[in-house]
Amino acid sequence: MEGPNFTVVTEFILLGITDRPELQAPLFLLFLFVYLTSLLGNLGMIILTQVDPRLQTPMYFFLRHLALTDLGYSTVVGPKMLVNFVVNQNTISYHFCALQLAFFLLFIACELLILSAMSYDRYVAICNPLLYTVIMSQKVCWTLMAISYLYGTFVSLLVTTEVFSLSFCKYNVISHFYCDNLPLLSLACSDTHETEMIILFLSAVNLIFSLFIILVSYLLILRAILRMKSAESRRKAFSTCGSHLTVVTVFYGTLIFMYVQPKSSHSFDTDKVASIFYTLVIPMLNPLIYSLRNKDVKFALQRSQGKLCNIFS
Repeated sequence: MEGPNFTVVTEFILLGITDRPELQAPLFLLFLFVYLTSLLGNLGMIILTQVDPRLQTPMYFFLRHLALTDLGYSTVVGPKMLVNFVVNQNTISYHFCALQLAFFLLFIACELLILSAMSYDRYVAICNPLLYTVIMSQKVCWTLMAISYLYGTFVSLLVTTEVFSLSFCKYNVISHFYCDNLPLLSLACSDTHETEMIILFLSAVNLIFSLFIILVSYLLILRAILRMKSAESRRKAFSTCGSHLTVVTVFYGTLIFMYVQPKSSHSFDTDKVASIFYTLVIPMLNPLIYSLRNKDVKFALQRSQGKLCNIFS
């Protein structure tokens, strides 16, 4: 339907991070570096945990899938964001916008459940070490991952369908650097109340449920650590959890700030900064955190470097 006061939207315009010309080149170089570092770091983590025989444990199984989801949503967002810095008007088609939102939500929802599964894995490793291989069997690990991906797909399809069932007419400028649900809702010319409630409910449930599992796991881990008589045992137990706790704190803190609040209280400029952090910076930091704080990963990297040197020498 088209008329003098109604035009069906077939594409959107992404405003990007900034409209200041003097910042375009420096920001392009900065975020290109961040994205390439994230790409290489997560690909490296996926390959390393797949091929190194000493990293074939449940912990590194989950870490491999964490790297996969980090790689997924940073790639869904990063390249299109970089286009903003080199073109005058960065457009995205209606259907590609829906696709970008769907894949972004899929990977974010999966990451929440993967981080929860990793906390449960650490709980079993510290509190039930003798039964670790029995409880965290390959079947259990794959079941947890299947649940994560299936649930992520459900959330992604539900929210994307709800958002793109709304009417978008005339104004098509998204005040963001990718197609996120909140900026899209602000463009809709139909009633968004039901869609807002669904997004708010799912965001709150996903965050609270996954965070609850993490908190309970770490409370039980803390109780087990405090009961240990050896200072060396306590230190080792803490060290196995340090990387995961760092990642959880940064990731959940940013998401809670972003999504568990009504649309009316959002500032899109502030949301852009938070979005940059969890779509690009966190995927870059995660492989660095796990490689720098983890002796097994360090040794695996050294072994890989040694094999490469032998091949090319």
